[in-house]
Amino acid sequence: MNAILITIGDEILIGQIVDTNSAWIAENLNSIGIKVSRILSISDTREAIKTSIDESFVNSDLIIMTGGLGPTNDDITKSTLNEYFKGSFIVHEPSLAQITSFFSRRGMELTELNRKQAEIPDCCIVLNNQLGTAPGMWFEKMGKILISLPGVPFEMINLMENEVIPRLSKLTTNQVITHRTIQTFGLPESFLAEKLSEWEGQLPHNLKLAYLPSPISIRLRLSAYGDVSMNLKGLIDVEVKKLYQIIPRIIFGEGDDTLQSVLGQMLRLRSATISTAESCTGGTIAHLLTQIPGSSSYFKGSVVAYSNQVKEEILGVDAELIKKFGAVSITVVEAIAISVKEKLKTDYSIAVSGIAGPDGGTLEKPVGTVCFAIASNKSLFSKELIFTSDRQRNILRTSVTALNMLRLMLIDENL
Repeated sequence: MNAILITIGDEILIGQIVDTNSAWIAENLNSIGIKVSRILSISDTREAIKTSIDESFVNSDLIIMTGGLGPTNDDITKSTLNEYFKGSFIVHEPSLAQITSFFSRRGMELTELNRKQAEIPDCCIVLNNQLGTAPGMWFEKMGKILISLPGVPFEMINLMENEVIPRLSKLTTNQVITHRTIQTFGLPESFLAEKLSEWEGQLPHNLKLAYLPSPISIRLRLSAYGDVSMNLKGLIDVEVKKLYQIIPRIIFGEGDDTLQSVLGQMLRLRSATISTAESCTGGTIAHLLTQIPGSSSYFKGSVVAYSNQVKEEILGVDAELIKKFGAVSITVVEAIAISVKEKLKTDYSIAVSGIAGPDGGTLEKPVGTVCFAIASNKSLFSKELIFTSDRQRNILRTSVTALNMLRLMLIDENL
């Protein structure tokens, strides 16, 4: 079964609110074997609603529509659907009782506008909204299904979980969609795609690969489609095993893993500790590390050293080094990494110094230049990179890149 999701409301089209409903609905439809082929946002006009239904029914078996079920004059979804399916309004007594109780519990008087919310097309199945005053509606026409739900997220979720998904599950008992997400870092999307092109070209026809890039990782999502008799999990497992062989150092985790959570596990396994010194990231590396519960067992502390005075007096970096090579240099950042490791008495340290932007760059050291150093009891690794985004993205990219460098050092030292 294929589905199309339609969100109704000018507030979405003019950017006043973000449509989070569709993402939630799509994820939960996938879990019962229903594939979403399209997501639309439309104006709350009768013409737009009817046109979108006509076009969507050509390409899908199921439409789930959210929004426009409120009590005000601009909420026209219900009346438009009544016209479209050629129904007549009737008072749905269970809904009226629910709405009356809703206002009574709050010490409020039931208005005529609210009473009208209990008027439902006689050609639909009413879906009980336990958390609000707008019932959901289930229409069927020539083997096609249209479901209309309130746009309020918590009401929509409650209706989906208690009314919609149980009904749809009975219609899709033989179809399954299985996903597995692999987290990667260290290769741009185009380079990663090129490296995986041969493997991707040999994937089974019912196994799809999606690249999901973000500033902190590129997720590779494998989705297998089939009926319940097929071992879809086994199919994905075979391909993931190949993937680990092709890009072993690029993969850092799966599912909801983050670089900082994986690093935390690695440090705990080694009973190792970490400190940081940050001269261009404002404590972001330390913030990421301490997002993980229990991080105090391995994270000792951080020095945020933007001025040369702090680098010299707190971290003990030789002023002559800074004068000769500059604060943003491999030589100085190595000295910072060694110093913070010694002063905080940790097994590992991360140090970064750079120019996050938008100003401060030179011809020799343009905006986005960052020097990294990772120090351990066994080795010292350093590298200079140039990032080309805005200030906030440069800071985030620097921070996660530093975490990944430490991850790779831990792997190499464990070989």
